[in-house]
Parts: sequence; C-alpha cells; structure tokens
Amino acid sequence: MTRRHAEWEYREVRMSRDATREEARLYVTASAEQGRWELACTRIFRDGRREYRLRRRVIHVSKTA
Repeated sequence: MTRRHAEWEYREVRMSRDATREEARLYVTASAEQGRWELACTRIFRDGRREYRLRRRVIHVSKTA
C-alpha cells in the first residue's frame, strides 16, 4: 500500500472593505457547509480588504471492476 500526499483544491475569496465581518463569516460558513470547503488562510490588508483562501481535499476515485 502506497501512501500519497493529500491533494487540495483552492479557492480565493476577496471581500471589499465595505463588507462586515458578519457578512464574511456567513459566506465562509455557507461555503464550508455546502461545498465542503475549509478555511486555510485569512489576510486582512491595511485598507480594510479581506482575502480568504478556502481549500478542500481532492478525492480520486479508482475503478474497481
């Protein structure tokens, strides 16, 4: 049995500085629940913009028959 490294799919979400923390939290939570995404990284810039990196594991299906 060979063990492979985890493969991830990434998605970047940018929110304007006008978006509240609550709006950003709701969006990231909805993405996590519906698309099986998880929060990998958060960046907050000096001008107030926010950037979130979401990730999810790539599942490879192998043919059995």
